[in-house]
Amino acid sequence: MAHTVLNIQASARHDGSVTRQLSDKVIAEIGADKIITRDLSKGLPLLDGAWLGANFTPVSDRTDAKRKTLALSDSLIDEIEAADTLVIGSPVYNFSVPAALKAWIDQICRVGVTFKYSPDGPVGLMSGKRAIIVIASGGTPVGSDIDYASGYLKHIMGFIGIHDVTIIAADALGKDAEAKLAAANVDIESLSFKGAV
Repeated sequence: MAHTVLNIQASARHDGSVTRQLSDKVIAEIGADKIITRDLSKGLPLLDGAWLGANFTPVSDRTDAKRKTLALSDSLIDEIEAADTLVIGSPVYNFSVPAALKAWIDQICRVGVTFKYSPDGPVGLMSGKRAIIVIASGGTPVGSDIDYASGYLKHIMGFIGIHDVTIIAADALGKDAEAKLAAANVDIESLSFKGAV
């Protein structure tokens, strides 16, 4: 069965980026038939009043201008819908995710599109997918009290309906970087779904 990967990269760096290198290895391990790449390093528009107004206007009432305002968001969501697996490469900047990745999250978390409200709370609509989140940091240990990146990203995935989430961490690389990169590579090689969703 064909397997499509959405490769989302948030590092401002290209040469020497740990998250980009490890994400490439993840994708090779998956054995994807198709890769959709979304490089966020040049940034995405932040939400503004026009976007919010368009988003909360019923679809049938949206003008051409409102539809144009939401066109990028629609495209980003289409990429998620087309994918079987999301690979998200995120460095930790100042204990959290890069601003460009937060902008992507704001663009794709849309009520009635990627999640809905129910009597029991929000329900994600992007189910049946897997996410592999590759995180690198210079000094922040993943899973620690000062890590506001990994738990947030895992929560966002669940919020839109993706509950099968794996974290690959190359964290606190300021100390013993070689050993930590080696451990991350072992974790990637241990991924148990080559060629499958």
